[in-house]
Amino acid sequence: MGLLPLPKKAMEHLPVEVIGNILSRLGAARDVVIASSTCRKWREAWRNHLHTLAFNSNDWPLYHELTRSRLEIIVTQTIFQTNGLQCLSIVMDDVDEFSAAPVIAWLMYTRETLRELHYNVRTTPNINILEICGRQRLEVLALAHNTITGVEPSYQKFPCLKSLSLSYVSVSALDLSIFLTACPKVEVLSLISLDIVMSDPHASMELSTNSLKDIYVEAISLDKIILEADSLEKLQLKDCTLEVFELVSKGKLRLLKIDDVSVIHLDIGESAENLEIVDVSNFTIMWSKFHHMIAKSSKLRKLRLWAVVFDDDDEVVDIETISACFPQLIHLSLSYELREAAIQYGLQGSFQLENVVVLELGWTVISDLFSQWVVGLLERCPNLRKLVIHGVVSETKTHEECNTLAKFTSFIVRLMRKYLKIDVQFEYD
Repeated sequence: MGLLPLPKKAMEHLPVEVIGNILSRLGAARDVVIASSTCRKWREAWRNHLHTLAFNSNDWPLYHELTRSRLEIIVTQTIFQTNGLQCLSIVMDDVDEFSAAPVIAWLMYTRETLRELHYNVRTTPNINILEICGRQRLEVLALAHNTITGVEPSYQKFPCLKSLSLSYVSVSALDLSIFLTACPKVEVLSLISLDIVMSDPHASMELSTNSLKDIYVEAISLDKIILEADSLEKLQLKDCTLEVFELVSKGKLRLLKIDDVSVIHLDIGESAENLEIVDVSNFTIMWSKFHHMIAKSSKLRKLRLWAVVFDDDDEVVDIETISACFPQLIHLSLSYELREAAIQYGLQGSFQLENVVVLELGWTVISDLFSQWVVGLLERCPNLRKLVIHGVVSETKTHEECNTLAKFTSFIVRLMRKYLKIDVQFEYD
């Protein structure tokens, strides 16, 4: 049942501060303007109590039909009728470049009260966001399709910034390092598809921060990244090509996630002791080396090795070693090419995964080995509550493939009669 509209008299008695909060929750500038035209009181709330305003080229198709000058006028008029904006989002991905002058005016008008800025505007010429918004009370800054040059840490400080996101930004490795030191309170850092300029092609990018807790790096290609972050709790790498990635930290890391990354040398130093989640997918690993890196993670609760490829064809994931090293493990997810050795050596011994309650297993090519693998792991998870089978089913299947899948389905049905308390799910791509 939907919410009933407020009676007219109740609406009339709403404080302007409450109306300001209502308008701020709308977010999209067009919706705010329409709603604020309700009456004089709502217009007052828009002018004096609106704290969030967003211009997004995807919110309104007409944005793409307006001329650049007309769009600049609309944005200018809308922003200049507000007082005390705290969150401003200008995301004009699919709109032609703006003139620099009006964009500078928008930022200069709002910068003293802004706490959050999402800025994705192409301008001619490029404008220096750090110079305009530095030394203010900004707490969240998300920049896209911009250029950062000549960072001056003594002048362009961000003393209150806690979250920084850079996407499709051109910046030198030195400027990025200096910029990070100008943000002494930054806790969350996201770096996506950066165009990083190196003075020396073989030089390393070195980032140092004492406050950083969460870093996400995507679609970056470099020879070497050295990250010194004593307080880091979450490290996520995706779609990156690196020769060396080194983390220097003080052992507070709780989450390590690697997805589709090519790296020759990955070193997280002494940061593995407090790891609770390790999630590795689409990655080539040397099991003995990888295991050595995370072997001290006695607090590990979730381990995911998905679509991993072994550097050595003779390597197998030793489940007994997993059982011994990670006694608190409750969620185990495994998917890799199975060979006879995975059954013969990977499941040898009488070990038990006592605390595992969720088990996810996947195949790329269904075979009898997979069935044996499922049986072996089920026998070693006495407290299992949920089993999820992931599989790839091609659109064009041979008679043999259909027969194998049918045999496996029948096998699982028979097997689960033995494990009636386990919830079984199938997810096929």
